[in-house]
Amino acid sequence: MNVCHFWGEHVTLFAIFYYFCRLVLKMTVMDRKVVIIPTYNERENIEKIIRAVFALDGEYHCLVIEDGSPDGTAGIVRELQTVFPQRLFMIERSGKLGLGTAYITGFKWAIEQKYDYIFEMDADFSHNPNDLPRLYEACSKGGADLAIGSRYCNGISVINWPIGRVIMSYYASVYVRTVLGMKVYDTTAGFKCYRRKVLETIDLDKIRMYGYGFQIEMKYSCYKLGFKIVEVPIIFVDRKEGTSKMSGSIFGEAFWGVLGLRFRKIRPKAQKKL
Repeated sequence: MNVCHFWGEHVTLFAIFYYFCRLVLKMTVMDRKVVIIPTYNERENIEKIIRAVFALDGEYHCLVIEDGSPDGTAGIVRELQTVFPQRLFMIERSGKLGLGTAYITGFKWAIEQKYDYIFEMDADFSHNPNDLPRLYEACSKGGADLAIGSRYCNGISVINWPIGRVIMSYYASVYVRTVLGMKVYDTTAGFKCYRRKVLETIDLDKIRMYGYGFQIEMKYSCYKLGFKIVEVPIIFVDRKEGTSKMSGSIFGEAFWGVLGLRFRKIRPKAQKKL
């Protein structure tokens, strides 16, 4: 037997085996990702948004935080859970308890379940599910601890909003940047991807605001705790179906809450002693 031929065959087989093992290992250590979707009266959108997320490559899971919608949103999610039993989860709460508390409930659940990347996303398609991989890559490959789907980091990218609402939202972010000194263009954005370690570090029980103010407070907490924040440009499209949950009180909370936030000390969550 030709010695060179013998060793050549074995080297080739070894190379094939090596790359096969790497492929299997990559598949087995795939990052665990969950998209948290708070809902209240979203029957027109909820099935479509869930199916759109599950159509993406990368095995995304969904957690719906349902606040007792009288329109039957929860029933639609329950039916879909029979179709996607390993990927779709729901926490039902009694009454409309607020956006901030919905996300905090979802964050705590996701931390317990050991998800690596945790997303915030609206149910009404104002956040395009196709942008989820871009947020994920900003964290998993780009080194961000928090990736923000930003309407304002590349001009103004908002469709179908009245001009008054665009101006109010844009200058709200200018106001927040000025008061807090935080270099984030879209401070009220609600389309985000966190590394789990960020949410493990923030003391979620001490987050005080619940509407737009909640989004600002979470970003400011990340900023003050030294995490890397990256903005990913997106196009925000106003909802086509369902009813907006926006109200004047949400803006009021954000305005006055930011002033108080400027003088608060943000400390990491105390670690439990073993």
